[in-house]
Amino acid sequence: MHNFVEKIIKFKWFIAIIIPVIAITLSLQLKHLSFEGSYRIWFAEDSKIIKNYDNFRDIFGNDQAITVTFKNEDTVFNKESLGVIQRITDKFWQTEYITRVDSLTNYQYVHTDKEYPDEIIVEDFIEDIDALDEKTLEEKKQIVLNEDAIINRLISSDAKTTTIVARLSPQAGESPEVSLKLKALTEAIIAPEIQKYGYQFYLNGGPIVNSSFIEIAQADGALFTPLTLVISMLILLIIFKKFSSMLTSISIVIFTILIVLSIQVVLGYKLNNFTVNMPVFITAIGIADAMHILWIYTVARKKGMDNETAIHYSVRKNFLPILFTSLTTAVGFASLGISNVIPIKTLGIATANAAILAFLLTILFVPAILAILKPKIEPQDDSENKSTKFAKWYGAFIVKFDKRIFIATLFLFIGLGYGITKVQVDSNTVRYFKEDVPWRQTVNFIQDNISGPMTYEIIVDSKQKDGIKDPKFLLEVERFYEAFYAEFPKEVRHITSLLQVVKKFNEVMANSKTVPDNQNLIAQYLLLYTLSLPQGMEINDQMDIEERQFRISAAMNVTNTSKDLKMLHWVNNWWETNTEYSARVDGQTAMFAHMQHDVTDTLIKSISIAIVVVSIMMLLIFRNLKMLPIYVLPNILPIALVVGLMGWLSIDIDIGVAIAGAIIIGVAVDDTIHFLVKYFEVRKTGANMQDSLTYVMQYAGSAIIFTTIILSLAFSVFVFSDFLPNYMFGVVTASALVIAVIADLLMLPAILSMIENCKTKKEKECK
Repeated sequence: MHNFVEKIIKFKWFIAIIIPVIAITLSLQLKHLSFEGSYRIWFAEDSKIIKNYDNFRDIFGNDQAITVTFKNEDTVFNKESLGVIQRITDKFWQTEYITRVDSLTNYQYVHTDKEYPDEIIVEDFIEDIDALDEKTLEEKKQIVLNEDAIINRLISSDAKTTTIVARLSPQAGESPEVSLKLKALTEAIIAPEIQKYGYQFYLNGGPIVNSSFIEIAQADGALFTPLTLVISMLILLIIFKKFSSMLTSISIVIFTILIVLSIQVVLGYKLNNFTVNMPVFITAIGIADAMHILWIYTVARKKGMDNETAIHYSVRKNFLPILFTSLTTAVGFASLGISNVIPIKTLGIATANAAILAFLLTILFVPAILAILKPKIEPQDDSENKSTKFAKWYGAFIVKFDKRIFIATLFLFIGLGYGITKVQVDSNTVRYFKEDVPWRQTVNFIQDNISGPMTYEIIVDSKQKDGIKDPKFLLEVERFYEAFYAEFPKEVRHITSLLQVVKKFNEVMANSKTVPDNQNLIAQYLLLYTLSLPQGMEINDQMDIEERQFRISAAMNVTNTSKDLKMLHWVNNWWETNTEYSARVDGQTAMFAHMQHDVTDTLIKSISIAIVVVSIMMLLIFRNLKMLPIYVLPNILPIALVVGLMGWLSIDIDIGVAIAGAIIIGVAVDDTIHFLVKYFEVRKTGANMQDSLTYVMQYAGSAIIFTTIILSLAFSVFVFSDFLPNYMFGVVTASALVIAVIADLLMLPAILSMIENCKTKKEKECK
């Protein structure tokens, strides 16, 4: 170790220059940095969920759309509101990437000609708005309120709220650039209507969601990294009272951020709502490493050591602890690499590499800078040193009250931990956003005023070609409607399919709003309807080319993913057990519901891997199998207790908490390792328990407390995110790190003190 430090001191200028040069050179790649907001980023390329969804789109077309919803407090059946609907509809038809538009005005109304009752007419529901008088408007309103196909879909049951649906071309929803462009085009379409009439429009659909992901990620990246750096710089300045120490620590962080992000760009990765937070994680990791080097260096200088001796002393004392903590931190992040949720996987692997890189830069750059700068630190008498006085008080306090500390922390932890039995998992995409985010407000408005904002695409297999025209099959579809509404009355808002078209034709032709008992008649109805439709309004998105598979779209209220999964299972099970047909549920709502399994797996597997690997590393470091559970306990407790607290507060586990689990273990174990390394180091000298704990606090405890303050504040910045998984990650991680300090500096030493007392008593009894 001595020769290693000597080499650093000898080549200090080279190290101090080459590291910034490498970082700055690589950072030239950051001009290509971009953001990703597509739904596909949440799934692996070979994901079965994605394959099923792609298969659905190949058969039925794109299920993504942009919807524009607004409300007239009186009724939309006036010339002003209908004019707004018609103009927006017409403009959408002329918009790039839009292949179909459905609205109240162009709804294909099926009816008979008044002069020729035997002739069926299919036409736009409202054409010449200027020609409508009050009586006609009221008649139109009454007609619509009896149209099953659009009531609670395109217009609310009170006729006050309406929605225009612009369906996207097959590949339009894949590109973040297209999503942002479509959002801008939609805003341009509604802008004149807002200016003239003052309506508040609510935008929904794939491009709006994708844009929300991107915009929040950009906002988080622009705010959190600078804020974390500023907070860290202020705390470092308060602790060390030297700009040189603060700038040295921050330099490690900045170099690591630049290198890691540049490598991500080179490898073709884009930032998303999770990876955009890498700089915050790297800041926490890098500062923790530099903090310990600088703290011991400062202690050594205050004891009267010269600059080079203090550098040797600090590196020798810290090399192995920092190496071990970097490895355990890397393990915590790397355990996320097993996740099937791609943003989590990318974040885990990249940040694990950052932990190792931060160690290398710290162990090389910090000593080199200290050798160059030679900070002036006046020697101090230990008796006058506040940190020394606190360390002595701490050692005496733990030894005197060890049993009380252990019992108090034990009861506290058991009480909090019991909440784990009450916790639930939820990965609903809507609930990824805070209530004041425009898209979240849109979803709430739609649910409160017109229909369910989420959609299940239920594909029923009739088992034979042309099977969807079989009266028996359509009667089963009708029976499914009734059963689904009855089973989930609070969740199912509207169900639509070609069933309504068939029943509408039969109502017009035979004055019976039922399914005809003749397959040929059903076929004629569908053919007549198809031939009557204008270009772009075809029904080929409602069935496959063989007319075997039948699409049912169900508008659903927002619920937690556990309920979603229950409903998805119910749908599949109903068709399997009650009919000779089969069904599956596709669409993005179902996709993200199934992602709950991945979130749960990420939480369980990543924490399990982190615990196992950390335990093995602790065993290799301290070589005491009997004491291993005690060494590992302070690292498991934080996440267990925070999750328990969430259970008590009825807060669901989301994807942010799933990420936090393994990271907390990886970061919290750093404190334990620093504590135990210093503890066993001084115990080997023959020091008693009180003196040992005093030494630990002086050489590690203070640094542990300061790094926890920095880490907690760094992760706390996530509470300002509009992306709730980030918010929850910040709350959970910051809280857990505080609990980790309590466990490491109170519970762990109390247990060690009690064990030491037991050994002493046994030795006396033996004598």
